[in-house]
Amino acid sequence: MSDAGGAEAGGADRLTIGDVTVTDEAVVKRAVKAAAIGNITEWYDFGVYSYLTAIISRVFFSGLPSGLALVATLATFAVSFLVRPFGGLFFGPLGDRVGRTKVLSVTVIMMALGTTLLGVIPSYAAIGVAAPLLVLFGRLVQGFSTGGEYGGAMTFIAEYAPDKRRGFLGSWLEFGTLTGYTFGAVLVTVLTTVLTDAQMLSWGWRIPFLIALPIGLVGLYLRLRLEETPAFERLLAKSPQQKGTPTRDEFRLIFSKHWRSLLLVGGLVIAWNVTNYMLTSYMPTYLTDTLPGHAEEGTTRTVSDLMQIAVLVILLVLVTFLGRLSDRVGRRPVLMVGCAALVVLSIPAVLLLRAGGLGPTFLGLLIMGLTLVCFSSTCPSTLPALFPTEIRYGGLSIAFNIFVSAFGGTTATVMGALVLATGDLNWPGYYLVAAGAIGAVSALLIREPARQPLAGSSPSVSTLAEARELVARARGGPELGETP
Repeated sequence: MSDAGGAEAGGADRLTIGDVTVTDEAVVKRAVKAAAIGNITEWYDFGVYSYLTAIISRVFFSGLPSGLALVATLATFAVSFLVRPFGGLFFGPLGDRVGRTKVLSVTVIMMALGTTLLGVIPSYAAIGVAAPLLVLFGRLVQGFSTGGEYGGAMTFIAEYAPDKRRGFLGSWLEFGTLTGYTFGAVLVTVLTTVLTDAQMLSWGWRIPFLIALPIGLVGLYLRLRLEETPAFERLLAKSPQQKGTPTRDEFRLIFSKHWRSLLLVGGLVIAWNVTNYMLTSYMPTYLTDTLPGHAEEGTTRTVSDLMQIAVLVILLVLVTFLGRLSDRVGRRPVLMVGCAALVVLSIPAVLLLRAGGLGPTFLGLLIMGLTLVCFSSTCPSTLPALFPTEIRYGGLSIAFNIFVSAFGGTTATVMGALVLATGDLNWPGYYLVAAGAIGAVSALLIREPARQPLAGSSPSVSTLAEARELVARARGGPELGETP
């Protein structure tokens, strides 16, 4: 990165080359890889734990009846969501005070260690009640570190990216999400296929958890090689005696001055993550247990897994293309398409799932997936623009994790309870419609961030020629021989 001056642009007529950040393409690529690897680690853990739930319940909760063992396994997984807001409250302001790179280096290795721990804990048969307690500790570490990961990763990419390419580069964060979940799901499916039940129960299930450590070490290496983002460096240059915003002042700014941004982030996070967890967390249970339990066709676990993997691979292909599209047409149009699809297509998608058969079931899942990718491709570049540089990491981490924990992580539990209480199998559709309506309100109220500098940051471009053109345009004429 290069910027010849430390002053922020004071107005269009005073914009100079020194006020414009010129990005280095090689550094930007490294930053995107370093940020995405954390999402790969997080969602690899999510995929592996979800696909190994039945085995984990037999290994670590064998002292309980089978039904309670499964509930205990799911509850232990849910604990990681409960501590995410605390991770956001701790790591977010810390990232605004000491730097994005330092904090993200800590969170990625903590996530990897929390996941790897499950692969080395002895079984309940070997050490008794200490086994589930250690599992709980591993989930607490994983959830707490995740609370500081995603908001920081969004901040990291957004502050490195040129204004005109922020949508495309931000979408690679969700490419990492889809890659991690798909890799975890595929690995568990392959192991389950090639190993016997006895081998999987004895040692095979440990392999996916142990692989998390080298993934985390790669992420740590990539992040330690990077300098701080240009926006954070400019912020420090303005007040070199004070390193970032004090935590107490940051909380005051977030909850009193920027409460509107907090709620707008929350609305988009609800639409995005309710859809996300409905597809990845609840749909496997809905197809394999809920529908057959209500005398409807459903699918087998293997068929459900394979169809979900196929949908995720399709999203993997589409996500960066939609991110690039949002740089051209704007974030709001793509977000509004996603919200409209939730409102209009969610109930038909659920009806397709209930109709049974491979074709209708896959189409129902694909509709949910295509709706999800509208948010996955644009939210990583939309949400960072809602907070200024001095509180961006903290504001994003706090808002994102509060609403993910309250609405995203509880989706499967809430759906199970509502279907059980009412007997109405269309509840997933109703819930998605409500999430779409909430998301639409937020999408309509945000200011279009595409191709614009981040709040409180200087313009960012890819080349020196673009910087000169931007300055000339701001001054209403040719640049007056200014050099960087």
